[in-house]
Order: sequence, then C-alpha cells, then structure tokens
Amino acid sequence: MLILGLNAYHGDSSACIVRDGEILAAAEEERFRRIKHWAGFPSEAIRYCLQEAGASLAQVDIVAVNSDPRASILKKIKFTLRQRPDLRFIADRLRNQVKRQSIEAELSAAFPDSPFKGEVRRVEHHLSHLASAFLVSPFRQACVASIDGFGDFSSAAWGLGHERTIDVDDKVHFPHSLGVFYQALTQYLGFPEYGDEYKVMGLAPYGRPELLSAMRQIVKLQESGRFELETGFFRHHREKIDYAWAGGRPHVGTLFSPALEELLGPARKKDEPLEQRHLDIARSVQAMYEEAFFHLINHLYEQHRVDSLALAGGCAMNSVANGKLLRQSPFRRLYVQSAAGDAGGAIGAAIYAWHKMAPTRATDRHLGAPASSVLTGDSLNGRRVMDHAYLGPSARDEEIAALLDERNDELRDSGCEVQHIAEEVRLCQTTADAISRGEVIGWFQGRMEWGPRALGNRSIVCDPRRADMKDILNRKIKRRESFRPFAPSVLKEHVAQWFEESGDVPFMMQVYNIREEKRARIPAVTHVDGSGRLQTVYRQTNQRYWNLIDAFREITGVPMVLNTSFNENEPIVCRPVEALDCFTRTKMDVLVLGNWLISRAS
Repeated sequence: MLILGLNAYHGDSSACIVRDGEILAAAEEERFRRIKHWAGFPSEAIRYCLQEAGASLAQVDIVAVNSDPRASILKKIKFTLRQRPDLRFIADRLRNQVKRQSIEAELSAAFPDSPFKGEVRRVEHHLSHLASAFLVSPFRQACVASIDGFGDFSSAAWGLGHERTIDVDDKVHFPHSLGVFYQALTQYLGFPEYGDEYKVMGLAPYGRPELLSAMRQIVKLQESGRFELETGFFRHHREKIDYAWAGGRPHVGTLFSPALEELLGPARKKDEPLEQRHLDIARSVQAMYEEAFFHLINHLYEQHRVDSLALAGGCAMNSVANGKLLRQSPFRRLYVQSAAGDAGGAIGAAIYAWHKMAPTRATDRHLGAPASSVLTGDSLNGRRVMDHAYLGPSARDEEIAALLDERNDELRDSGCEVQHIAEEVRLCQTTADAISRGEVIGWFQGRMEWGPRALGNRSIVCDPRRADMKDILNRKIKRRESFRPFAPSVLKEHVAQWFEESGDVPFMMQVYNIREEKRARIPAVTHVDGSGRLQTVYRQTNQRYWNLIDAFREITGVPMVLNTSFNENEPIVCRPVEALDCFTRTKMDVLVLGNWLISRAS
C-alpha cells in the first residue's frame, strides 16, 4: 500500500510517502521553492516523494491530509452564534475551507499525465500531530500531547497512545491557544515574520521574569490541565486577520489588541533597539508558556501514570521547555519528532491512515533505533521507529562532479582549490583539521534532513572552542541577531561528560545545561544561561558525520562541533547548486560536497 501524506494550505507545506508503513521520503515545499515556510499546495515535495518511491501518482492508494474541515463542526457553529464575529472573519474562514476541499483538483493540475485513482483521507489536525509523534516513537505506550496555534478549530489535544491506537482525552478549542499567545507576544516584541518565535526563545535568557504577573492576566490556567486566553488582549477571534497561505511566504497580521500595549507598554517596532524591558518581557513570555505547558503535561501524567511522553505541534519546537521536562515533571522519557510542527502532520496523517488500514502484524521492523534507545526488543506491533530524519533528496558524486566542472572557471578565478577525496577517513580528517584552525565549513552530505533543523547533512560546522565564532559566523554568513545561540552536535558516547542531562536527542529538540566546568572550553555553543541546544550524533544513523566529529575529537579532545543550518537568510540548501551558490556568495572557507572539497585560497 502506497500512501501520500500532505500538509497543505498552511505554513511549512510538506509531503511524505509511506509504503507498507515505512517512510520512504519526506520534505518541505520551501526547500524546492526557496521561500521560507512556503504555504500552499506542496506539488514539488510530492514530485520528489514520488520519484524517491519510484512510483507515479496513479499508483498511490491513499492521499492523507492533516486537516478535516468537518472536525469540531458543532463547536464552530456554537462559537459563531454566540460571538457574532465580523462577517469578513466568517467569509475568510469559509474561503479557507473551500481551498482545503480541493485536493483532487490540485493533484490533477500538478500531475495531468498521471491521474489519481485512489482515495483522499482527511485526518483531524491534532490527531495527525499526535500520530506523527507516537506512531513513529519507540514507545509501546505513552502519554501524547499536541500543542500549537490552531488547526481544525483546536489548539491542543492530549491523551494516551497504546501500540497502534491513540485515545484523545480532551482538547482546547478556538479561540484559546498557547501558540497564538506566543506568536502575538513575538509580534509585540518586534519580530513580525511567520516562525519568529524561536527568536524570543533565544532572547529570553538575557532577561528576568519581571512581568510574569502580567502574563498571568493574559493566560489563565484552568482545571484538568486546561488554559484560556483573556481574549480582550487579542484580535484573532473577532476580526479578520490578514492571513496569507496561498502559495508563497506565509504572513499573519497583528494578533494582539491595543489592550496588550495598555498592559505592557508600547510595542517594539521591528528596527528599534532592544531594551531591558524587551528582554524581561521575552523571559516572562517563556516563563508563562512553561507554566501552562507543565500545567497540562503534569495533569496528563496524573491521568494515566505512564512515564513516557510523545510531543508534537508547533509549540513542541520550544526546545527550552522540552529540555526541562525530564527534571521538572514525572516523565522519564520523551520523544519529539524532527518535524514537530505543521510539516510533520504530513507524516502523521500518512502513518495514521496506514495503521487504520493495515492488519496487525506479528513482527515489526524499525529504522534501527540507537542502542541506548528505550526499545526493549519487544514487538511494536507493526510500527517502525523514526530515529533519524534523513528523508530528503541526495546527490550522486557524478552530479556534483558535473556541477563543479560547469562552474570550474568561476571557482578558479575566485582562487578556489577543488579536491576529490574518495576515502572517507581522510575526507573527515582533512575537514576536522580545517575546523580546528577556525575555518567555517559548509557540509553537504547524503539525504537532506526532514524538519527545520540541520542535523549533519546540510550543516555549517565550526569550532565550538572559539569564543569569537558567533561573531565570525554572523559576519561571514548568517547575518542574524547576535543574541541567538548556536547548537552543539555531540557524539552520543560523550554527552554525559559535557552536559548535566544525557539522553537521546537526535533531532536537536531539547536544550540542556552544559556542565559548569566545561562551559569555558566551548563558549561558541554555550548560551548566556549556560545551556546548549543539544544534538546527539550516532554512528549507526549518520556514520560520516560521526566520523567527522570523532576526527575533531582526536585533534582537540572536544567531542563536538558547532552546527548551524546551511543557509543565508533562505531555506536550508537542498541541492548541490544551492550549496555552491551559498558558498560563493558568502565568506565560507571550505565547502565539502559529498567527496569533493572546495577551499578558498588563504
């Protein structure tokens, strides 16, 4: 059975393809369109997935979509009758529903020579999120939670996953949303772009939670783990907000009302300097989110007394809160998928559809979970564990060679030297030596990562020991806010020696405290509060990246590298040509494209 999963008509549009329960490929549309968080119908991601599966659209049995317009219909009617929102608000919502109904028409337009003969299955938004976390997790049984902005009239859902089923206990419905709270306060702080919430998360450690009492006027904790917004501080429930989802960069209009400025003072404009007041608000926003988050998940634990948690939704990208979960809650094990946000709903919808259709199997296969995983060797009842994110396009050595031959004159004229190093050990040693000298390396290998994090295949890697490396990166390539941290990729075998917490963090979704005595040795990846957003690297899931870091360890005694995404104010590079273009237009020192090493003249 071949199932195509889609996240469509929303930010981070994406597609995946599943054959008999195994994820063959997954990618976000932005990587092909080269527009961040691209919203609309993911036709190019679908095209890639079909190519990777060696199939045509006509051979697809099911298209599973992570949205069901029929979900919560009575709640929608009741809200409309009670609140009587602006008629433009209602018309806008109806137009969105019509778009979401047109999957067959979109497929026909994108693939006119291969008519779709299968069935469209719609999976409610939060059920897709829950499935994207639990049904690919290494847990036989776990509590599950999805927290985000909105999807199908809900902003959160939680319950219990067991074997191949998910039972939802409860939901939080429109207009209440922790995702909207965080997004609105992100806009208030002068970060207006879709997806800017991570900037507030990075800014928060510079401030103090002086305004937490004000935040508690905005978000009210309720019984049974629930929360509500004080709606007077927001506009999204009564006015037409400017949403742009139709093919391009997503945009969300101002979510907060004038009442928020009366409470907190004037909002910061995008280019205004950051003052201590803004730092304190950022810290207070993060503190309020964590208060509501732990309120919900602690209730979830009390309901089921199961100490494993699978977490999804856009708010599951809050790696700071995730990193505190095992120390500040009764949960002992955590799984967060690499594309926890809306993109991941494509996998959730597809995997959920598979488990609803497929018979129970006596044996199971999985993608090879790390030896330290919670897998016990017992049957997971037909489920595959997703322990790596390398599901995107790759490039053959011949393709890279042809590109370099085509651009040979340009590279020669700019003083670049090109080497082909077929032996992996020597390639990694040569690259590690350049890192140890303080050079900035573009590292393009294997299949592109699924999700927003560069995890060692589309990464820029540097020396974490250099106190000036943040400034070097921002000056040479990234050109981003100075307060934003860079992450360490650490050999799994050495995590406990360098971090106060240790565990499996393959997708860079948890921030942990670096041991105090180690912080001075790795200042480039140590945030102002002594933390680092950890990625644990395993030999069995990415041998070449593991070998690179191990070669750096042999030279320096430090079993990690600084890892940041391979891009320059654009989506992460997907194809070799984008990597080469990024290298040539920035001041990167070395580019490693597969087995090819391109270095600038010193």
